[in-house]
Amino acid sequence: MNNLRLVEHEDENEDAAEVTWEDQQRINSFSKLNNRMRSLEDKLHELQQTKEALDDLATELELADEDESVLYKVGETFLHMPHSRAMKRLERDQAVLDDKLSSLGLRSEDCQKEMNELKVALYAKFGRAINLDE
Repeated sequence: MNNLRLVEHEDENEDAAEVTWEDQQRINSFSKLNNRMRSLEDKLHELQQTKEALDDLATELELADEDESVLYKVGETFLHMPHSRAMKRLERDQAVLDDKLSSLGLRSEDCQKEMNELKVALYAKFGRAINLDE
């Protein structure tokens, strides 16, 4: 009835691999990359929201009267500027934002690639004894 048994100390550590200094360095590198990846994802999300806001602004400016000045946000301040100048500024801001998004995307891909390489090496050695998934 009772199938419980005590596990011998030797049986308990059969599949446990010894963690070498190099292994610990790989684990630390993976952790740093994972934190960097989360930070990049947060920045990407924030920039994508800013891009959506600029796209909405572009639509609004297309519908606005070209003879009137518009309020345009620069930093934390709103400035009155002519419609044509605001459109040029908006195009420049969108181009800068697109560059930032592509740069962060590339950095994110590089991070993911390094993490995948480390995962392969660590899972090959430790198997189920290590958890590298979030």
